[in-house]
Amino acid sequence: MKTSPHFAFLDEGSKKEIRRSILKAVAIPGYQVPFASREMPIARGWGTGGLQITLSVIGKRDVLKVIDQGSDESVNAVNIKKLVHETTGVAITEQTREATLIQSRHRIPEIHLTNDQILVLQVPEPEPLRTYEAKNTITKLLHSEEEYSGAWLMLFEQIMKHGTTSTGADHPVYVNGRYVMAPSPIPRFDNEKLNQSEALILFGAGREKKIYAIPPYTDVVSLAFDDHPFRTEDFTDKSCHLCGTSGVFLDELIDHHRGERVFQCNDTNFCIEQLNKKEREEVGTSEG
Repeated sequence: MKTSPHFAFLDEGSKKEIRRSILKAVAIPGYQVPFASREMPIARGWGTGGLQITLSVIGKRDVLKVIDQGSDESVNAVNIKKLVHETTGVAITEQTREATLIQSRHRIPEIHLTNDQILVLQVPEPEPLRTYEAKNTITKLLHSEEEYSGAWLMLFEQIMKHGTTSTGADHPVYVNGRYVMAPSPIPRFDNEKLNQSEALILFGAGREKKIYAIPPYTDVVSLAFDDHPFRTEDFTDKSCHLCGTSGVFLDELIDHHRGERVFQCNDTNFCIEQLNKKEREEVGTSEG
């Protein structure tokens, strides 16, 4: 049973207004575009900004995938999928390669995205300058003047205190050589996937009422000093204990049966795909 008389829940006027904001965001990469964030049947802070983008751009032929920190089956992901499906009837998938529209919280899929896909990232805090400036009027002025010394000072203080930058996630990036942007709380490991991405990447912050974007094939560089280059999380010599894959973002877990630490692919769909590939190779080898 549909929860709204409108296709994709929102009325057409609301979707048009959000799409206009998206178009402006695409035209000015990294720039935060204000929009009239609507009340949604989920709490603010649970992905209302990303959900409004998804509902505004989705079409009847789209195939939707929703993930939360790499998982297709978290409460947040399942509820968003249910709402979108019940108000659109679109196909739902857990396969990254099959999806035309992917909404995500805190991760970019491990599988390479293509130019016929759109990635929507949920954003809790869109302002990368918020850690040292609370007033929106000031942050807008700083962006307009390209005055980002505060962001550099923040990284410098981290290096002085810890010997390296300590941004575990949401490490600020330069977009198209102009705007400093918050990439959403993705791990540093995913920052490099933003650079020259084939897919259109849209960011939605419902509570803060901002939309911004990285168009395909846009230069995105993580902020770093020449003598302290940007570094991602280090998974050297580590691999997934299930599929054996290395070179991906891994979660550290405790195997209670063996009483030891193990690492596992954070992206559940990617892990399953690698397991299936490994199984096919083993079957082919045994038959050969």
